[in-house]
Amino acid sequence: MEKVLKRIRGFKFAARSSAVKSAGKPDLALIFSDLPARCAAVFTTNRVKAAPLVVSAPRIRKGLCQAVLINSGNANACTGEAGLKDALRCSELAAQALGISEELVAVSSTGIIGRPMPMEKLERHIPLLIPMLQPGQAKGVAEAILTTDAFIKMAAESEEGEGGYRILGIAKGAGMIHPNMATMLAYILTDACVDGAFLNDALRQAVNRSFNCITVDGDTSTNDTVLLLANGLAENPEIKKEAAAAGFVEKLTKVCLELAKMIVRDGEGATKLVRIQVDGAESEAVARTVAKSVATSNLLKAAFFGADPNWGRVIAAVGYSGAAIDPNRVNIRFDQVLLVENGQGTGSEAKDQAHQVMKQPEFTVTVDLRMGSGSAFYYTSDLTYDYVRINADYHT
Repeated sequence: MEKVLKRIRGFKFAARSSAVKSAGKPDLALIFSDLPARCAAVFTTNRVKAAPLVVSAPRIRKGLCQAVLINSGNANACTGEAGLKDALRCSELAAQALGISEELVAVSSTGIIGRPMPMEKLERHIPLLIPMLQPGQAKGVAEAILTTDAFIKMAAESEEGEGGYRILGIAKGAGMIHPNMATMLAYILTDACVDGAFLNDALRQAVNRSFNCITVDGDTSTNDTVLLLANGLAENPEIKKEAAAAGFVEKLTKVCLELAKMIVRDGEGATKLVRIQVDGAESEAVARTVAKSVATSNLLKAAFFGADPNWGRVIAAVGYSGAAIDPNRVNIRFDQVLLVENGQGTGSEAKDQAHQVMKQPEFTVTVDLRMGSGSAFYYTSDLTYDYVRINADYHT
């Protein structure tokens, strides 16, 4: 990580407190590229979209972005025409201070829905970010965008040698996590030179294999954003579908998946990260349907918290997934412990062994449908008392 932070070219970072969230805690951040970067993004599928998304999405579709302004503590969602004007004003302030076109500025917000933006604070603090911009200071941004998160989330990959490049990912998210897409903010930066059309394809492939394979609580937010910037300052041969494409997608996916797993691991109140692996399905689509059904079962997530090897909750979720399955062929394992064979439990000794597996902070539940070669995975968390506590008084 530190190696990539030092070597990624052309990106600068700044973060400070504007007292939007609470006095003294960083809650305002800026990411800046020395040159306008090619860009791609995936946004929430929620029909209720926050003002920053309404402002940023059409700009991103034009294919270039140079600055990303992010605030935490206030989502600027469901704030009407005033919220839209506030989002535009924030981007205007950043653009003026940076001396760039407003069309090259994307804005993001995260926090409580329905509260007016405290523009008197942002008017004062946004311009103060610009003299703070420095390379290698992405951790400050990662801290400033947190809400209920317990820790910062960063991941990195690099291609070494001639034509090498770096990929850096920064994300936040702990609650309201569910595809499509997962509820969070993520900013992926690369100094690679990448064809603009392929950049969109690459991001969608990576998101489908990462952020769209996680769930914490089944809620999808109003502000979800994954934004990818590629400024080309590594001066590598341009990556297109035919040239070095597979390697770039693989590295991009690794960064996104690592961030996605961090988000689930940091699920509000979560104590466990559980991979739901479905094999033997008629197709990948069927496997994904089954994996999602198992991963989102609140009964099963509660059992994960209590280390209760209640395999009935697993096979029930398989059955109500809507996929065509033969329950008499289903095998279920918790890590390597065969808990269900041909649709029936394997006995008390296996349950005792599975109970020990479930005490671990990370483990895998494998469902083998034994009907084909399709496979898919989801990452989920346990459902704990703390999840209710956190969300019972979040607004206050």
